[in-house]
Amino acid sequence: MELHLWLSFVVICLLGALSPGPSLALVIKNTVNGGVAKGYATSISHGLGVALYAAITATGVAVIIVNTPILFTLLQYAGAAFLLYLGIKSLLSKKSELTQFEQSTTPTNTINGWRDGFLIAFLNPKLAIFFIALFSQFLNSESSEEQKVIMTLTVGTLDALWYCFVTLLLSKGNVINKLKENSHIIDKVTGCFLIALAVRVVIN
Repeated sequence: MELHLWLSFVVICLLGALSPGPSLALVIKNTVNGGVAKGYATSISHGLGVALYAAITATGVAVIIVNTPILFTLLQYAGAAFLLYLGIKSLLSKKSELTQFEQSTTPTNTINGWRDGFLIAFLNPKLAIFFIALFSQFLNSESSEEQKVIMTLTVGTLDALWYCFVTLLLSKGNVINKLKENSHIIDKVTGCFLIALAVRVVIN
């Protein structure tokens, strides 16, 4: 893959990763409530989920998903259900639960960053549409397997690095402590946002 094409591809992927959405809200929530390690786990697993969609797009499977209404709808509703689950969980969380977690030497919270990050990416079939549109500008029938691998790794790596960078920023100075003090507010806002997105998926 020529350098100038790859750089163009990188810029588009970065713009996509930087777009605020449920993934960013989830990374912030898991970092604040679960700690930096959970934030990194969410970030890396989200990158893996995005890379998986990039891989199935490069192999042509994504076209099948998009052109199979039942499969696409099932994935869409599964994603909405997961967003709803995360949203309700956030709304039901209490400040006292976080305080108890901080005072305990053994973490008792149930945040699973590896699961959350991967599923919020994997259960978003609109990624398939995005990658079909994106990859069609860079791939053709003569494209090598090496080029497909490079593009897939680029997508997943950039996505994971961006959210890891967000987690790193949250961990600097006294930022995360201030966020923890207002974690109940963050949870409520995040919960409402995720539920609103779930409802939007269902009614569209």
